Amino acid sequence: MKILCIADHVDPLVYSNSIKERFKDVDIILSAGDLPMDYLGFIVSCLNKPLYFVFGNHNLKYLGLFNKKFDKTLSNRGLLKTRTFGSIFVGFKIIRDKKHDLIIMGLGGSINYNNDNNQYTNREMYIEIFKLIPRLILNKILYGRYLDILLTHAAPRGINDKDDPCHVGFKSFKWFMRKFSPKYLLHGHIHLYNRNAKKMDSYYKTTIINVYNHYILDFNREETNEPKHN
Repeated sequence: MKILCIADHVDPLVYSNSIKERFKDVDIILSAGDLPMDYLGFIVSCLNKPLYFVFGNHNLKYLGLFNKKFDKTLSNRGLLKTRTFGSIFVGFKIIRDKKHDLIIMGLGGSINYNNDNNQYTNREMYIEIFKLIPRLILNKILYGRYLDILLTHAAPRGINDKDDPCHVGFKSFKWFMRKFSPKYLLHGHIHLYNRNAKKMDSYYKTTIINVYNHYILDFNREETNEPKHN
């Protein structure tokens, strides 16, 4: 299964007339945040494949439509039916793509650095994770695994993150990987301008990938990730 992963930057290789030919083998699209919704809509309309997304800490115009916690100005929830841009929100949710038997859990937002929307302390992120544990346990019973992919915006603390207040990662993500062993953690938030910059690491049984711009993930559930402890 080929997954087109996108984050943080409207990539001209994706946002182009050649998108259908260039990404014709893609089965699913995953967006790790900080992208305009019309960009997601363009991708869905061109590739006609399911797109799952989380919000980051920017491009939050439609956040209130998908998360009632932030619905301060857009009170008409009926708008959600016409402004999903063909995309499926997985922020603080767990969704199983039945066609591809793929279990995706989303944890959007960034560390709290100025008290703006979709920012969380590490404690708050733990709370959001704990809310999803019953569903994870049910997945383990029904499907033999908790999840396949953890889709986040921010990175885990100490892995692919930075030390400045805005880009520090979440310690809670590392705890989650130890306890629930997703095959992949896919994130954005950390912009990579150097092609040689490191974008992949591993922690216990999870491979962590910074999908900034765009990244093609060749997903194979049977392939075992080599454990590595950081």
